[in-house]
Amino acid sequence: QLQLVESGGGLVQPGGSLRLSCAASGFTLDYYSVAWFRQAPGKERAGVSCISSVGRKTNYADSVQGRFTIDRYNAKDTLYLQMNSLKPEDTGVYYCAATTHVFRQCVFDDVAYTDWGQGTPVIVSS
Repeated sequence: QLQLVESGGGLVQPGGSLRLSCAASGFTLDYYSVAWFRQAPGKERAGVSCISSVGRKTNYADSVQGRFTIDRYNAKDTLYLQMNSLKPEDTGVYYCAATTHVFRQCVFDDVAYTDWGQGTPVIVSS
């Protein structure tokens, strides 16, 4: 079955950058729409960005638009999230998730996603 493992999180100063990776194994990511979610301290888990399995359609939360970029490399079964101009409010645990239920679009409804990584923490602080 599909397994997802995130990496690349850590501590970064405001204005800095991080690149998160999500490596898949057990099944090709070609058949999955994939997404990044995050859970900030004291808040519910929310969608950050997603990319569809068909057409590579992307979506971004308003709070990260213009600062974050999602990309997928199906040949490597890897999902990336490039995060620039980081703000303290970007702090949280970041999760990658995948689903075969949605393919022409991507969504931020976490119940649509069937496979999840373990999460990688991101702390934006001076």
